[in-house]
Amino acid sequence: MARILPLAEAVAENVRDGDTVAMEGFTHLIPYAAGHEVIRQGRKDLFLIRMTPDILYDQLIGVGAARGMKFSWGGNPGVGSLHRFRDAVENQWPRPLEIEEHSHAAMANAYEAGAANLPFAMLRGYIGADLPKVNPNIRSITCPFTGEVLAAVPAIRPDVAIIHAQRADRSGNVLIEGIVGVQKEAVLAARRSIVTVEEIVDELSPPSPNSVVLPGWAVSAVAHVPGGAFPSYAHGYYPRNNAFYIRWDEIARDRESFTAWIKENVLDGNPEDFARHAAKKSSKAA
Repeated sequence: MARILPLAEAVAENVRDGDTVAMEGFTHLIPYAAGHEVIRQGRKDLFLIRMTPDILYDQLIGVGAARGMKFSWGGNPGVGSLHRFRDAVENQWPRPLEIEEHSHAAMANAYEAGAANLPFAMLRGYIGADLPKVNPNIRSITCPFTGEVLAAVPAIRPDVAIIHAQRADRSGNVLIEGIVGVQKEAVLAARRSIVTVEEIVDELSPPSPNSVVLPGWAVSAVAHVPGGAFPSYAHGYYPRNNAFYIRWDEIARDRESFTAWIKENVLDGNPEDFARHAAKKSSKAA
C-alpha cells in the first residue's frame, strides 16, 4: 500500500542510480518538484522515458543525470528546441546520451502493454515511416489469424514512475483530473511509483467525467507537494506559466546560464519552494 512520505524520503527510497525512470504528465501535471528532488539527490545513469520530454527532462539531461532517453517527441512546447538535450546529442555535453525515438501511438501502446504485464505491444503504425530503419526496437509481427503484418515494440516497464496529481486520500488512493495522458499506465507498468499531489484529503471528492483514481495498492509513495507541477499547470489549481517556457529558451541556450539557474533554483532549493505557485487552498489539506 502507498506510504505518505516527505518528497525527499520518497525519492531516496524509490529512485536509484541506473534506474529506468518515467516521469509522465501530458501538457499539465508534469512532476517538476519530484524531478528537481531527483537532481538534488544526485541520481545518475538514469534511462529516462517520456512521451513528450520538455523542460524537466532538459534539466535532468543538462545536469548529467541521464545516460539515455526513450521518447516520441522532444521540445520546448510552443517555443523551440531543448538546448540541453540538443547539446548532449550533438556535443556529448555533459555526457553522451543514448536516444530511442518512437511514435506517440507506439509509446502509448507500449505503456499499456507494460501495465498489462505483456512482453510487447503491437499496433498499426510506422507505415511508410523511416524510424524502423534507425530504431532496432521497432519490429514487425504477422497476425496468426489474418496474416496482417503489424508493428511491434517492447513493453515499457520502468523501474519507477513519477507523476503529479490533484489529490490523494489518507489511504494513498490518488485522483487525477483533466488531461490524463499515460499517467495511469505508467504507474501500473512500473515496479515502484511516486505520486506528488496538491492536496491530501480525508475523502476524494466526486471525480469529474474525465478522471482516474489510482488505488493505493498500485502506488509506492505519495508526497504532499502543493504547486509541484509548476511551471506546467494543474487543472483546477493553477495555470501554465507560459512566460517561463519562453524564458527557458534563453536560460538553457548557454551552459553557464543553465548551470547557474540549476544551482539557484534546484540545488539550493527544496520542495516547499513550489508552494507559492499553488493558488487553490482547501480546509481538508494536510
